[in-house]
Amino acid sequence: MSLKDKISNKAEELQGKGKESYGSATGNEELQAEGRGDQASAGIKQAGEKVKDAAGDLKRTFSK
Repeated sequence: MSLKDKISNKAEELQGKGKESYGSATGNEELQAEGRGDQASAGIKQAGEKVKDAAGDLKRTFSK
């Protein structure tokens, strides 16, 4: 996972947490749901990047 991707995914996750918290504080259920969606999206992207990293590590292991 590149550093740029890590930062981007973490920023999306934090933005989602902020939206969810603000929605909760203001009683805005739509904003809460959007925040949860942003967090889920970021989590899926992070998982995909980890799979790519693991595949690359495995490839390097067997290339030796």
